[in-house]
Amino acid sequence: MDSKCYNLVFKPLALTQVTVGENEGIESALRRFKRQVSKSGIFADLKRLRHHETPIEKYKRKLQQRRKARKR
Repeated sequence: MDSKCYNLVFKPLALTQVTVGENEGIESALRRFKRQVSKSGIFADLKRLRHHETPIEKYKRKLQQRRKARKR
């Protein structure tokens, strides 16, 4: 049996990698990859870096980060 191994990597700010198993479909691996990227907050960082952030938006984002850190 010919096994293929794919590595899905997204690296703008943080490394996110998913290794596809031997009997796993590429669709399920892509789904896991998307979930991992969204959980790590990469898209939020990209959006923040791409667009201007007003001081009140920055304050709200920092406040939300503090709340999230306090929960852990």
